[in-house]
Amino acid sequence: MLTFDEARKKLLEAVATLPAERVPLDAADARVLAEDVVAPNDLPRFDYSAMDGYAVRTSDLQGDGPFELVVSGEIAAGGATDIPLAPKRAARIFTGAPLAQGSDAVLMQENVERSGDTIRFKTKPSSGENVRRRGEDLRKGAVAIARGTRLGPGHVALAAALDRPTLLVARRPIVTVIGSGDELRSPGEPDRPGSIPESNGYFVAAQARRAGAVVRMAHFLRDELEAAKTEIRALLGGSDVVVTIGGVSVGDHDVIRPALEAAGVSIDFYKVAMKPGKPLTVGRRDNVTVIGLPGNPASASLTFLLFGIPLLRALQGDPHAVAASTPMKIRGTLKRKPGRREFARARIVREGAALVAELLPNQASGAVTSFAAADALVVVPEERGDVGDGEMLEVLSIDC
Repeated sequence: MLTFDEARKKLLEAVATLPAERVPLDAADARVLAEDVVAPNDLPRFDYSAMDGYAVRTSDLQGDGPFELVVSGEIAAGGATDIPLAPKRAARIFTGAPLAQGSDAVLMQENVERSGDTIRFKTKPSSGENVRRRGEDLRKGAVAIARGTRLGPGHVALAAALDRPTLLVARRPIVTVIGSGDELRSPGEPDRPGSIPESNGYFVAAQARRAGAVVRMAHFLRDELEAAKTEIRALLGGSDVVVTIGGVSVGDHDVIRPALEAAGVSIDFYKVAMKPGKPLTVGRRDNVTVIGLPGNPASASLTFLLFGIPLLRALQGDPHAVAASTPMKIRGTLKRKPGRREFARARIVREGAALVAELLPNQASGAVTSFAAADALVVVPEERGDVGDGEMLEVLSIDC
């Protein structure tokens, strides 16, 4: 049985980033960039006014004021960038308009009195006031967005400002989710004795999509070995990751592991010293990674968060595949025996000026409710015994 750190390291060391594809900007949000985006020009490309007002040359303004200048023209956004400003003159200018050549400041129109072609104002502006300078954001040749960045709306907008209609991003991983067990039925299907609505696959699929994957939900596998072999062979095709749920232990009705091996999947490891989620299984066939999750709801959700999500991020070239934890005060207690790293479900609450992690009362591996209430995981080291109220431990976001 591997330690938690050994198991995740073994999983991620074998990952090769998926091929890149070019997508239009409106499809780039949440994708992982597969190239450096370099500024082709200075940004902004020219000096421009940050306000509606009047462009002036500060060297024309001597003494303490008030000052008076003649308006010699008007400059609107989208106009020429080489309009000169004669000495001791002002130019009417609008937000975003190129700064008149020779001017170095813009007077806000609210601070100016105008009569005909003459403006009067009391205070001399400083050079550069209400002006955005060429290259103020980025210089030509600078890396604007680095390879490996998971793009957000701000990155997409910046790429547009750099005149990029498309971006090169990692292909989305294709994830196939397979639930197993004779007891399973889809939510809303007619009830039958001993059946339960399948819920684990919905958690896995939703989290995988949040991590950037394309998800295929397969039909449930019954506890029949030959049928499972046939179905798994078919589902391995066209997938980057196959996630099975349940059936990975060694009981008489646990058919997933032998079905995987019969389909040519080489098992990398089985069982991890963690709680919950000990029966986790990971294997590979060619370029397909298979993650066999335990069937208990909390165990399945937890192991996918801690192994499946980092795998999907790594496949997309995300350098932050494994999220960092934060030390936090714990509220509540936890009875436990040393030996396995435990991930206790919790929610973050405010306590005065600080945030604390409040342990949820039901930590059972079969609790369906726990991940609906939790937004964090409290990490309890292997060597630790009981956790007392007020202790400091590392805490992971639920999207770890």
